Amino acid sequence: MDEENVVELLQRYRRDRQVLLNYILSGNLIKKVVMPPGAISLDDVDIDQVSVDYVLNCAKKGEPLDLGDAIRLFHDSLDYPYVNNTGAVEEFYLLTKPEHSGPAPTREPPHVPATAPSPVVIPPPVVESSPVNVSSPDATTNLAKSQSFDSPTDKELTIDDIEDFEDEEDEFDSRMASRRHQTDASDLSLRLPLFETGITIDDLRETAYEILVAAAGASGGLIVPQKEKKKEKKNKLMRKLGRSKSESVESHTQRQPGLVGLLETMRAQLEITESMDIRTRQGLLNAMVGKVGKRMDNLLIPLELLCCISRAEFSDMKAYLRWQKRQLNMLEEGLINHPVVGFGELGRKVNEARNLFRKIEESESLPPSAAEVQRTECLRSLREVATSLSERPARGDLTGEVCHWADGYHLNVALYEKMLGSVFDILDEGKLTEEVEEILELLKSTWRILGITETVHDTCYAWVLFRQFVFTGEQGLLKVVIDHLRKIPLKEQRGPQERLHLKSLRSSVDAEGSYQDFTFFQSFLSPIQKWVDKKLNDYHLHFSEGPSMMADIVTVAMLTRRILGEENDKAMESPDRDQIDRYITSSVKSAFVKMAHSVEFKADTTHEHVLASLAEETKKLLKKDSTIFTPVLSKWHPQAAVVSASLVHKLYGNKLRPFLEHAEHLTEDVVSVFPAADALEQYIMSVMASVVGDDSLDSICRQKLAPYQIENKSGTLVLRWVNGQLERIETWVKRAADQEVWDPISPQQRHGSSIVEVYRIIEETADQFFAFKVPMRDGELNGLCRGLDKAFQVYTQLVTAPIVDKEDLVPPAPVLTRYKKELGIKSFIKKEVQVQEVRTVDERKASEITQLTMPKLCVRLNSLYYGISQLSKLEDSINERWARKKTEKINIRRSTSEKSKGVISNQKNQFDGCRKEINTAIDRLCEFTGTKVIFWDLQQPFIDNLYKNSVSQARLDTIMEVLDSVLNQLCDFIVEQLRDRVVTGLLQASLDGLLRVILDGGSTRVFSPNDAPLLEEDLETLKEFFISGGDGLPRGTVENLVSRVRPVINLIKQETRVLIDDLREVTQGSKSKFGTDSKTLLRVLCHRNDSEASHYVKKQFKIPSSAPST
Repeated sequence: MDEENVVELLQRYRRDRQVLLNYILSGNLIKKVVMPPGAISLDDVDIDQVSVDYVLNCAKKGEPLDLGDAIRLFHDSLDYPYVNNTGAVEEFYLLTKPEHSGPAPTREPPHVPATAPSPVVIPPPVVESSPVNVSSPDATTNLAKSQSFDSPTDKELTIDDIEDFEDEEDEFDSRMASRRHQTDASDLSLRLPLFETGITIDDLRETAYEILVAAAGASGGLIVPQKEKKKEKKNKLMRKLGRSKSESVESHTQRQPGLVGLLETMRAQLEITESMDIRTRQGLLNAMVGKVGKRMDNLLIPLELLCCISRAEFSDMKAYLRWQKRQLNMLEEGLINHPVVGFGELGRKVNEARNLFRKIEESESLPPSAAEVQRTECLRSLREVATSLSERPARGDLTGEVCHWADGYHLNVALYEKMLGSVFDILDEGKLTEEVEEILELLKSTWRILGITETVHDTCYAWVLFRQFVFTGEQGLLKVVIDHLRKIPLKEQRGPQERLHLKSLRSSVDAEGSYQDFTFFQSFLSPIQKWVDKKLNDYHLHFSEGPSMMADIVTVAMLTRRILGEENDKAMESPDRDQIDRYITSSVKSAFVKMAHSVEFKADTTHEHVLASLAEETKKLLKKDSTIFTPVLSKWHPQAAVVSASLVHKLYGNKLRPFLEHAEHLTEDVVSVFPAADALEQYIMSVMASVVGDDSLDSICRQKLAPYQIENKSGTLVLRWVNGQLERIETWVKRAADQEVWDPISPQQRHGSSIVEVYRIIEETADQFFAFKVPMRDGELNGLCRGLDKAFQVYTQLVTAPIVDKEDLVPPAPVLTRYKKELGIKSFIKKEVQVQEVRTVDERKASEITQLTMPKLCVRLNSLYYGISQLSKLEDSINERWARKKTEKINIRRSTSEKSKGVISNQKNQFDGCRKEINTAIDRLCEFTGTKVIFWDLQQPFIDNLYKNSVSQARLDTIMEVLDSVLNQLCDFIVEQLRDRVVTGLLQASLDGLLRVILDGGSTRVFSPNDAPLLEEDLETLKEFFISGGDGLPRGTVENLVSRVRPVINLIKQETRVLIDDLREVTQGSKSKFGTDSKTLLRVLCHRNDSEASHYVKKQFKIPSSAPST
């Protein structure tokens, strides 16, 4: 249960407790009530701090009730367990659970002297009786009468039995919490934003009633009841407490006819006290004084109530402050926090309104005279401000009224949702009250105030009904939900004005850490869709009793999906079929997995093979699915049974396939499994034939089924041996790679010893394979070749396993800055300039990178080259021996001999996978070697110090000697065939490092057009170094690689104004005349030691400045 539902449940329990105590204290059950010091009436007493046990004990004994003692005992009871001294011996009721405390001590307890009993006796909790069935979350009045050991027969509920309600409070809470958890109500949270002012559910309920009274007042039905009537009324709960169980629950009190009686019903449904009702009605009537011709429902209701109701009408100062805070919060939420239109020029008045709210609250801390003056002045000013805010342009809906004090629709629908919650019977929350039609008609009078339309009403009402269905499980509510969902018009059925209005009802909600935008229908219907999808994704579990409720749930799912599909502009050809497919797939898989676990759990107790038992249970599952569930789903998907049957076939096939692959002889297991699996497959086909017919069965089977082919034994002795041998080969390969130290075998054999060991293992396996004298099929050879291919791939992966990503070698680029002589002030970079995420390398990975020295990397490369160069010899050897073996076989089937030629011709392709894997690994190692040399080994001289502070003072020739020694070491270890590939990787890394220094060198790198010739000289030096007078890389290859650096140097050569103009053109969508992009131009300007460039990037891109380090 999520936090929101827990809070709602606790608030409901608190209200029920308050109502029960008020009933008891206001009735004739207590002879005399002694108020605590400082209290004049019950309104001055905090009911939440009164001990219920003490009150009930006084009522039972007919003693006077001292509320001061009741409050004191309430606080004392929080620290001590309940004690009952009325029996022969003392009885203690522990707050902990004894079963969690271990066994009782074996020694006898020490003697405890008798003590004087406490003067105040608190009755103990009643011993827990049989579980009480709770039909609704807050219907405490619907609890069955508790049964005690002393009263085995039924009797009328007396005051003695009232104890059970309070004593079983903890038990009731736990049952209710458990029940709420089972209904998964957390999925039904509306996708609406939270209120910034912290408005509670009680606040919404009370404000909703005030709006309802105002709407009724506009119809002329507002009458202020007399306070004396409160004493004349007998409480409904007390009448039920004194009523026999045989009496009918339908004996409700006769309410007054017409609007007056209906409002009284609504007051009771919304749990509004009579004193609050009287204050609200009188306040609204006073607000209409002097407003001739103005409707009551056009008033700014919270403001009018603040002006017309004074603190003198509240006996409890806390209650008045809570009431005032609620009204101010409603004004702030309605006028300021969530308007549907922008404020425009009214922004100043928004701040003024907030200041007035604050002053009104602060006035309560002033002396009475000063407080009244400040409050009156603030309310007068607030009326002027609030009037202008509430009379801004209309919100574009269908109502057309002038007063818009709550344009934010989610506040309105939250209030309206509380009104709609009054349609349920208090005694049976799974039923609608008898006055439901009258209540809904009355609620229509609030549409003008809340901006509700017919579509909005139907949507809100459908959600309220559905939520109540989830709480109560009453299927009758689901029928009403479907009726109202069908009333919601689709997009083409709505008028243009209504479409615009619904489109404007959007809200941004914090969902899963990010804010998401929800339309009105998404806010209300997506929770319903989520709940029904969750149930239907496992309908075998949730609807196993019968299909009747499932049919209604599927209808709700399809209706909500259709409406939400229009909201998402999804044009689906058959959305119903697609969704039903997903339901079937999810539920059948879940049911199959549970069934498989159950069968496997029972396998030890049965003598039948687990696959045979699973086949029987799978057949039962499909039979239940085809007779109970698919008839319901076929209404939206005619071939639902085909989808279910084909999925069951696939799921069982996944379990059966390993058994078939390893079947060797007709063992006892094979004899039991094969018939059961075949019978299951035949039943699956019969189910499919019942839907598509026998004529179309073959076509459907080819499309949907992969036949088990039980008659073909796919596991022979040779194939089993091959599979086992391949597993051992993979283990040996891993062991050889793990033991490799990556030193060359000799100066002539520069590869490692592990690749030689791998080839020895593979060749020995091939020799053993062809040494078998048993008949073999092409499948065995294919399996062997695939396994050997995989072994080479595993070895290749182990060779490249220590190689890290390029991002782990390259240090993070400095933050882009602009040049400035003096220290600048840091500022935020515009979104065009993205700060690169800093990636740090941990010590372990850094140590592994450092251990990958140049000689060891070369040995890894040489080993991979040796592996790929010897593959052709291995392939030729396998093909030759296989051809000889095929000619030696005399008892070979004709079908096999016809295919053998094609198989032999295709053996050359058996090792293409490892060839591709090895070539990719060699390329990756070459790139890693070059990147490691430049960005890791030579990071300080190359990346950190090249061109630092000045190009002329830190030229490239300062590191050419180090680079030359690295190249000589590389050529000493690498084989001749890989030399050019490795050196090419080093050249590419060098050019990457040069570009990094020029474009992302940080604040220590600044360039001017005068530096371009020096940069070109350095680039030429680097090029000739790798060409090495014809002994190095081909000149064409080097020129192609170097060509990507020349355009950047050309940009540095250009004047600042030319670069600025080109960047401006590029950012406006034109192409650069230098053939580059905006990021490159921006980085060149940021590294330009020019005030014009610095000023431009500061102004246009908010680049922070930095002074050059000396």
